[in-house]
Amino acid sequence: KEEEDGYYYGFANEALWPLSHIAYTRPQFEELDWRMYETVNRKFADVILKEVGNKKAFVWIQDYHMALLPKFLKEGVGNNIITAHFWHIPWPNPEVFRICPKRKEILEGLLANDLLGFHIRYHCENFIATVEKEIEARIDRERFSVIKGGHETLIRPFPIGVDYEYIERLAHSKEVKEYKDNLKEEFLLNYDFIMLGLDRIDYTKGIPERLRALDRFLEKNQEYKGKFIFIQMGRISRLHIPLYKNLNDEINALVEEINWKYSHEGWQPILFVRRHLSYPEVMAFCKLADICIVSPLHDGMNLVAKEYVSTRSDDSGVLVLSQFTGSARELDGAIMINPYDIEEFADKIKQAISMDKDEVRSRMIKMREQVSRNNVYRWAGKVLSELLKFEFTE
Repeated sequence: KEEEDGYYYGFANEALWPLSHIAYTRPQFEELDWRMYETVNRKFADVILKEVGNKKAFVWIQDYHMALLPKFLKEGVGNNIITAHFWHIPWPNPEVFRICPKRKEILEGLLANDLLGFHIRYHCENFIATVEKEIEARIDRERFSVIKGGHETLIRPFPIGVDYEYIERLAHSKEVKEYKDNLKEEFLLNYDFIMLGLDRIDYTKGIPERLRALDRFLEKNQEYKGKFIFIQMGRISRLHIPLYKNLNDEINALVEEINWKYSHEGWQPILFVRRHLSYPEVMAFCKLADICIVSPLHDGMNLVAKEYVSTRSDDSGVLVLSQFTGSARELDGAIMINPYDIEEFADKIKQAISMDKDEVRSRMIKMREQVSRNNVYRWAGKVLSELLKFEFTE
């Protein structure tokens, strides 16, 4: 319990998570959390080293919870292990990262990797700029690599995708159709259009900003009262971290305020669904939604946007997408928003609602081609292909 609190809820999610996301949330650095983070990383290393034994092995490490693991592995067996590490969240610029008291330890841990991947090139460049400012190492800009102590780490962008074919198949399944029919009946979803927000409750996801934009949209467009419903799916997480509890309270208050403000003959604009949903139920909500709003303040990629697109086999549906997501680099058929600009955000909601069917279809066809092509298997294949180019040395 102490290790979980310090490693996962502490250093990983109260220090590294806010440090890496530009959401203006102050990271919390506690020495005990760091010690637990170090302890748990070493435990993972011990298990892997025991499994590998005297054999040679490729190890693929995932995410910010394991920044020290590569170094511990290499200390254990040296040249017997080749590692790739994929960092799923953004990498901040050097000025932001330098506030981390353990920045050198984290950088040295990551530079023990042979291959280090991020979602987009911009985050790769931020990482290299951080290394350049913080530790003694040589940067090879032609190879896009860092050489420290004679060891080279290749830095590469690998934008992750979703299992497009599986999602498309599931969205057409009898199970999802039944869920869809049940949801329409349960929530009386007989409106001209349905809007959807699908998130874990997290301060990086821009949920309060989304609700304020909806409020402003209704202020400016009273004629839409009673004609739509906005469904916010809110998977509650990390509630024993005070910041998350406060955010949950803020969202609840905003939903209550906006619903009271615009209630009309039994109609309320926001339906906040807090319960845990199975994946087929999530897909049913995606199928129901005419508009999906994805508005993070900062996100490494954001797969909700790609999942929504994957369900739209009839080429209907509009995606409203934050420009501060990795997905925005690919899904240029979306309506792009700055979630901090509430006025513009409200106007973009109006644009999504009033878009003609031909434009909706052409935008969605373009996005579906992009998501289909850059799927999760292509992502994994690219990482593994790069990893397998490395050769073991004696």
